[in-house]
Amino acid sequence: MAGQIPQRFIDDLLARVDVVEVVGERVQLKKAGKNYSGLCPFHQEKSPSFTVSQDKQFYHCFGCGAHGNALRFLMEHDNLRFPEAVEQLASRQGLKVPREGADDPRAQAREKKRQQGVNLLELSASFFRERLVMGEGGKARDYLARRGLSQDIVRDFGIGYAPDEWESLKRHLSGQGIAESVQVEYGLLVQREDSGRSYDRFRDRVMFPIRDWKGRTIAFGGRVLGDAKPKYLNSPETPVFHKGRELYGLYEARQANRQLERVVIVEGYMDVVALAQFGIRNAVATLGTSTSEEHFNRLFRLVGEVVFCFDGDNAGRQAARRALETVLPLMIDGRQARFLFLPEGEDPDSLMRREGPEAFADRIVCASPLSEFLFEQASEGRDLQRVEERERFATTVLKALERLPEGVLKSLLLSELASRTGVEQGRFKALLKKPEPAAPVMTVEMPPGESEYFDEPPLAQPQRKRQGNALGLMSRTLQLLVHEPELVERLPEELDWCADNESDGRLCREVIRLLRAGRYRSMQVLLAHFQGTEEGQRLNELARRELLIPRTARATELDGLVAHFRQRLAQYSPQNEFDALLAREKAGEKLSREEKQRLMELLVTLKSAGAR
Repeated sequence: MAGQIPQRFIDDLLARVDVVEVVGERVQLKKAGKNYSGLCPFHQEKSPSFTVSQDKQFYHCFGCGAHGNALRFLMEHDNLRFPEAVEQLASRQGLKVPREGADDPRAQAREKKRQQGVNLLELSASFFRERLVMGEGGKARDYLARRGLSQDIVRDFGIGYAPDEWESLKRHLSGQGIAESVQVEYGLLVQREDSGRSYDRFRDRVMFPIRDWKGRTIAFGGRVLGDAKPKYLNSPETPVFHKGRELYGLYEARQANRQLERVVIVEGYMDVVALAQFGIRNAVATLGTSTSEEHFNRLFRLVGEVVFCFDGDNAGRQAARRALETVLPLMIDGRQARFLFLPEGEDPDSLMRREGPEAFADRIVCASPLSEFLFEQASEGRDLQRVEERERFATTVLKALERLPEGVLKSLLLSELASRTGVEQGRFKALLKKPEPAAPVMTVEMPPGESEYFDEPPLAQPQRKRQGNALGLMSRTLQLLVHEPELVERLPEELDWCADNESDGRLCREVIRLLRAGRYRSMQVLLAHFQGTEEGQRLNELARRELLIPRTARATELDGLVAHFRQRLAQYSPQNEFDALLAREKAGEKLSREEKQRLMELLVTLKSAGAR
């Protein structure tokens, strides 16, 4: 269900759950005084440095620093997203996870419709599986046997068969009272525009159900058995299926191995299934689209390494270049991307049968790292002995590095580029350096003695229109907490300084409360909590913005910001707030909807008090 999980439910859930019990199911713990200890599951160690406190409901590893509550442990250990971890803990207590906005009739209607669609698709998946084992599924069974698929793999992936009839599925679903319009909406039927009649979309095809992270069928892929076109056919976009978000085989990969460390991206669902048959259970496939940023974000929440598996022809190389361009902005330190190109004329299935699974696994391990592939693409067709060609090579690499986040990988790539071109690394850094955005103008008076922390001039100086998309002070406070969640420990207990009428003020207060309640100290965990909401989009924007303040100065920066807000709060009056908002509007600045509403509220307040 869409909507944010209420914080009060999370607090109550954590109060009910025993972290020792949750951790103890996955780590062998021994009583050690008031606490429990064991070998840390997050790094290799021979003597236990991992401690779980029943009193504090908290775990901590003195070796690698991993720490958190029961929710954090499930997310990190089981590679779960925040909503998944909440649902898993709630199911242990027999609780249903509420969502804010769930009482809204429109939200209820949307959820009911979604559930009906999922139920419809599950009925269809069951229908296709039944037809596979019946007499009419003989051709499909022969095809699967020729591909060497065992009954176990067919069962694990829920493979079925769509009969060679125009209305076979339609009759089955209509007989269960499901309207044709609903079947059309969820991509099971095709409706003719001229006559309005409908017929089965999938006919005489081996059917592969596409599942979400819970294992619910949300769409289908079909491989034709005859001469019909196209050879492979996917469900269209529906209320529950979006091709640019889903990955075929991800649910099955997680079921096969809860400790996934690497995912191999192949071209089609038959490749995924064929690799699984040979014991490689960590392959996924996109669904007729290029690998998107949303795909990568989803995968990197689960694993640290992604391996692209492409054909070795020109089309495969072109697809690899597109993948490289998409993945570069997401390559923060700790993530890896590799590129594996198959011999011409081979696919994963044929190569596996010719070389064997061990040889194919070796190919995966030895696939080209992102750095190697980047330099290879930039140097392709160029004679690097010539100065002009080295210049074009360096320019191409620098253009790619501009998309790469700041970190160790970027520094190493710059060093390697310097080595290959003979140009000093500092020169390349200068070429990459981007000018800092112009600072916004403050609309309130700056407290004395804090000019070293802020660029904005005080109100007494001439007003200027805000430039670019530079951040206001509250937004900068929120950005600091997104990048450095542990700074929340420096904040005062009372949050009266974090005002709703400030841009990002309400969201900042919500983030602070969440960080305190969950003791989260990871940007990824924080972002996962707001996944799929408008607030999540805003936090992702702030996370993507480079934090130009040196790490050593960030705590001081936050202290200065909070001191400023608290001093301003002490000097606050409705009249001053009204004047400040009005001055911004008269200066031509566009106020947000909330700010306009606040302006009207202040006007009413001041009139009733006789102040204006």
